[in-house]
Amino acid sequence: MNTIAENIADFLKEYPPFDNLTFQELSAIATNIRVLDLEKNDTLFQINDKLHDCFYVVATGTIHLSVIADAEETLLNKCHPGDVIGLRPFFAKNNYMTTAKAREDSIVYGIPIATFRPFVANNPDVLNFLLESFATNTWNPKEKESLRGKLANDNGFPIDQKSEMQYFQSLTYNRSPLTTTINAVAKDIAILMTENLSTNVVICDNQLPIGIVTHTDMSTKIATGQFPLDISIKAIMSSPVVTVVENVSLAEAQLMMLKNNVTHLCVTLDGTDKSAVKGVISEHDLIIAQANNPGVLIKEIKRASSAKDLKHIRERLTELIQNSVHKNIPLSNINNIASEINSAILKRAVELSILELGSPLARFVWLSIGSQGRKEQLLLTDQDSILIFEDVLPDKYRDVRDYFLKLAKRTTATLEKVGYELCPNGHMASNIIWCKSLTDWTKQYDNWMNTPGENSNDLSSIFFDLELVFGEKKIFEAIENVIEKNQAHNSLFFDFLGNDALRKNSPLTFFKKFALEEEEPNKDKFDIKTRALMPLIDGARLFAMHFNVKGLNNTYLRFKQLAIIDSKNSDTYLNCAEAFLILSKFRLNEGLKNESSGQYININELNKLEKEKLKNALAPMKELEELIKTNFKLTQFS
Repeated sequence: MNTIAENIADFLKEYPPFDNLTFQELSAIATNIRVLDLEKNDTLFQINDKLHDCFYVVATGTIHLSVIADAEETLLNKCHPGDVIGLRPFFAKNNYMTTAKAREDSIVYGIPIATFRPFVANNPDVLNFLLESFATNTWNPKEKESLRGKLANDNGFPIDQKSEMQYFQSLTYNRSPLTTTINAVAKDIAILMTENLSTNVVICDNQLPIGIVTHTDMSTKIATGQFPLDISIKAIMSSPVVTVVENVSLAEAQLMMLKNNVTHLCVTLDGTDKSAVKGVISEHDLIIAQANNPGVLIKEIKRASSAKDLKHIRERLTELIQNSVHKNIPLSNINNIASEINSAILKRAVELSILELGSPLARFVWLSIGSQGRKEQLLLTDQDSILIFEDVLPDKYRDVRDYFLKLAKRTTATLEKVGYELCPNGHMASNIIWCKSLTDWTKQYDNWMNTPGENSNDLSSIFFDLELVFGEKKIFEAIENVIEKNQAHNSLFFDFLGNDALRKNSPLTFFKKFALEEEEPNKDKFDIKTRALMPLIDGARLFAMHFNVKGLNNTYLRFKQLAIIDSKNSDTYLNCAEAFLILSKFRLNEGLKNESSGQYININELNKLEKEKLKNALAPMKELEELIKTNFKLTQFS
């Protein structure tokens, strides 16, 4: 082995996944590696470039990965020596989704895919490293154990779990595959494929799959003259077939293709070659599946021109959520992506209204409140929003307000067509009460927070869960500052919120049975929203504001942060965080099953284990209640 290759092998063995290979294996790889010298600002690959035949390891210097979004370049990763980049050719056939550029003079090793693939297929540790990193869009999954080397995401999304869900969605594939017997001849199969516009045929024996013939087989083995047209199909088929179960995910399908170095998978009833054929998955199906990833959905939202377009995209989000739940993706991860897509839909609805009405007469913000304000809106629940416009001269106020009321009514009407029901309590920007100037909103929050007992009729705690959807960020920050100023040393306000948090009806009866609804239309059902989730939501908000936790509206994340800030009560907060996820999962499953808001659960449809799990999730509520009673004076508002 030459000295250069030996030095490269010595370098690679220090970093994952290469540390799972023997020095002999690394030496074989090193002899085929291309050494690239990049000067500062040289580009290794860029967005929409065709995929290279190799992936890369940074040897010296720094490589930046970035994307272009809304005409702005966003830095995703800074890659240092030992970091692996450009793995996309392993897993996808579409072009690069990021740009890799040297930020200083650098040396990069290009490792040919063809050279490395056999070592991946034969080494499960290497395979698992690459797949786990790519499928979850994380840094090196072993990073907690070692900081040596990272595997840099090149899917075109920041490393914040915004796109990992696409790899767990179910695939659409050919569910009516062509099949034939082992006695068929190549010519007949070629005619059969041509007549049916198919690129593959599954070979069966006693209705069980034993091989597959693809268009490539026909091209390379028959068309080249390697085999005659009357040859038995057995001679040219690929065997054994690689089989998978019917609900296989994108990530799992990629894994199987990579591991077995094949371009097609045979779907069978039980996932083995001992059961009937149900379909065929091709590499093309994987490419199509990636067109439904969250990033693509958001791009489609930006191009949407009607409520009908947005409704179609929201339906695809529901499918994505449902598939992710089925694949046991953590609910917190599902929340991340769902909230981004929901927010994009809301923003586009506002933009469409502006396109119809003309440019706004003043700067403004559209804010989500309630579940979307907390980034917890997984189901198609009702709308909650407010609109704040900048202060204008008195003689212009009426015209400006009227414009924004029209804007809000058009927007809420659009969202209703998408599937978001109107708020039954009227907490929407289309209500003149919740569409007003910054000064009027400042007075509103001042009154709510400084004299809560006198203004309790229209005070809802959801007005303190705010998410900026559209508009001038400075107006949003001004309201945040008003809230922060008024909550400082405001024991009266917190006592009011504390008392309000304890007003919800108990989820269990005196005899520890579920407290069920007594009136139609939900008679004998359990109100999981009001009796179980809202007390946790209210408690998390109360303590988050009390401890001035900034930038976190999500209930689960609030509890996690509170466990750090108020460490003496960390167990209570962590128990509540876990309970919130469990209860949310119950509501989500109910909503997906019945295409509803999931608020009311039919207890009789739960099995014994599910009932026990639900009841156990209610236990931390008592701990939270005691913590509220200990920290706040509640009698004056009782």
